[in-house]
Amino acid sequence: MNNVASPKEYKLSTRSTYYIFALLFLLYFFDYVDRMIVTSLFPFIQKEWGLTDTQSGLLVSMVYWSIVAFVLPVSILVDRWSRKRTIGIMAFIWSMATLACAFTKTFPQLLATRAAIGIGEAGYAPAGTAMLSGLFPEGKRSRMMGLWNMSIPLGTAVGIGLGGFIAAHWGWRHAFGVVAIPGAIVAILFFFVKDYKTVELVKTDATCKTGPSKMSKMDIVREFLSTPSLIFTNLGFIGCVFANNAIMVWLPTYFHRTTGIPVSEAGMKVSMLMILAIIGLPLGGWLADMWFRKRPSARLLFPAITTILNALFIFTAFSFMEGKTQYLTLLGMGVLASAFAPAAIIATQEVIHPGLRAISYSVCVIVQNLLGASLAPIVIGKISDLHGIKVAMSIIPVFLVISALLFFTGSFFYKRDLDKVEKIALECED
Repeated sequence: MNNVASPKEYKLSTRSTYYIFALLFLLYFFDYVDRMIVTSLFPFIQKEWGLTDTQSGLLVSMVYWSIVAFVLPVSILVDRWSRKRTIGIMAFIWSMATLACAFTKTFPQLLATRAAIGIGEAGYAPAGTAMLSGLFPEGKRSRMMGLWNMSIPLGTAVGIGLGGFIAAHWGWRHAFGVVAIPGAIVAILFFFVKDYKTVELVKTDATCKTGPSKMSKMDIVREFLSTPSLIFTNLGFIGCVFANNAIMVWLPTYFHRTTGIPVSEAGMKVSMLMILAIIGLPLGGWLADMWFRKRPSARLLFPAITTILNALFIFTAFSFMEGKTQYLTLLGMGVLASAFAPAAIIATQEVIHPGLRAISYSVCVIVQNLLGASLAPIVIGKISDLHGIKVAMSIIPVFLVISALLFFTGSFFYKRDLDKVEKIALECED
């Protein structure tokens, strides 16, 4: 089994551990406020600049393309240099880039500032995931990951709801300015926390009697390519993230066009759905941890089950229902959409060398953002332009079914991959 030291073993106090967790939570919250606030501003920006739905979707996709481009080099800094310093620098960059959005005068300028937000956010998810995997023992990892990821729906809900409200009263540029500063403050605080030391990249060879040896570049490549459960996990993320991002970006527009309600009200309705992930994430993490104790393959079986259930709820809502009945059905989606994430994220940490954890999740981020998150706004936007928003939303469950099958396949390899992971204890920095 993966044997990673708990906070007590590497001499961080419980108070310090949860203080770091609180800062990581706040940074992820502001990350998603800054990232998603633009979605509720679409109608206002479209009215001023005459943008199409495809161009509006590009404002979201650009963030994810920047993340894809920079996540790997930033994650190498996280694993090989300093987690806390890299996180602090990233958070400050994305906060200032969000502030810059308020001063744009043209679509290309706004697109450029959105790209800068992505550069700042590039390695945060891998960095935070790696830190939490070291802070907490394996029996608590999924639930803590679930609690940490609650910041995503909270940040998304606040971003979507607050953006529409501010734009309606004071203009869409003010929305960017208001949300930029708090993240920068938390970023500065993060420079002063304690962290564990950088983990050496060494491996134990059973045929070698001289002890662990330094890993070569080919050893690192083999670490990823010879771990089937990790590969299937990364692929499984694609459909889930595609579906979630498509819902977050286009559901406010869907409600506005199909029911005729104001944009601000549509944004608030979607915010209420997104906020239900505060149930799905911790509940999913807790159930996955409980099941993992009895069956290690539950790390991927649980995501498979919750993903297929989510597909059923979305398919039923968009294909057969309207109005209040549809919205009540989508409440199930609000809970299930994120329930897969805690266990699936931890899977990327447990079956890889402890010194490669940030890099491992960065690979997952590249895959899910390049093929999932970045494509969803454009693909759904293009289908909406051609066939209407109803048709566009109705195809989303297909991606979830494929992801569920990938998670299920990966579960057959999980126990074997977990048992072969290098056992290295973590040490607190001086």
